[in-house]
Amino acid sequence: MTLAIMQPYFLPYIGYMQLMSAVDTFVLYDDVAFINRGWINRNRLLINGQEYLFSVPLKDASQNKRINEVHLADDPKWRGKLLKTIEQGYRKAPFYQTVMPLTEKIVNFTTDSIADMVHFSLVELNQYLGLTTRLVQSSAVYNNADLKAQERILDICRQENAARYINPIGGTELYDKPTFDQAGIELNFIKSKRVEYPQFRNEFVPWLSIIDVLMFNDTTVVREMLNEYELV
Repeated sequence: MTLAIMQPYFLPYIGYMQLMSAVDTFVLYDDVAFINRGWINRNRLLINGQEYLFSVPLKDASQNKRINEVHLADDPKWRGKLLKTIEQGYRKAPFYQTVMPLTEKIVNFTTDSIADMVHFSLVELNQYLGLTTRLVQSSAVYNNADLKAQERILDICRQENAARYINPIGGTELYDKPTFDQAGIELNFIKSKRVEYPQFRNEFVPWLSIIDVLMFNDTTVVREMLNEYELV
C-alpha cells in the first residue's frame, strides 16, 4: 500500500492532485499548526488573463491553532462572491457547464470548519475524476499528535501498513531514506512536470487551482496530466 500525507489545501494546484492520485491512501494532515498565508484556504484562478488570488475568509485563524480548530468566517457572503468571480472568469471555458455545478457544490458545502470543507472538496474532486484514492483526516484516526516530524509520519505509515511513502519534492531535507528503509518502508519524492493547456487565447499561466485545469480539459485529459510526474 502506498501512502502520502499533506496538509489540506482548498482547490489545490495539479501537483497536489498528482500526489493524491499516485497513492492508495492520502492523509489530510489536519491536526498540525495552521499556516498563515499558506494554501490551506487560498489558491489562484485565471481572471481576465491574469492570475487572481482568492481566499476563504477565516475566523481568528492563527498558527497557534491546529488546522482542524480553525473555523470559517461568520459572514456567508464570501461564497456567492467567489462563485461570481469564477463564473465571470470561466463562463466561456469549454467545460464550464460541467465544472461549475461541481464548484458550486464544493463552495456551498455547509460547514464552519476549513478542514472539513477541504476534505469534502477533495472527495468531490476524486469522484469527478474517477480516482479511487482513500482520503483520511489525521485528526480522526491516528491519535499520535504527541509525535513530531519524521517520527509521526513513520507512525502513520506503520498504522496503515504502508509499504511506500511518497512526499512532495520539497521534503527531501526533512526525511531520509535509510530511516524509512529500517522501518521497511520505501521513501520516494514526487516531482511534477510542467503541464500546459490552452487557456482561452492567453499566454499560459501555470500552477493555478485544479478548477482552472478542469475548466479547460475533459476528465480523460486531466487523468493523463495527473501522471505527468517522476518519482525520485
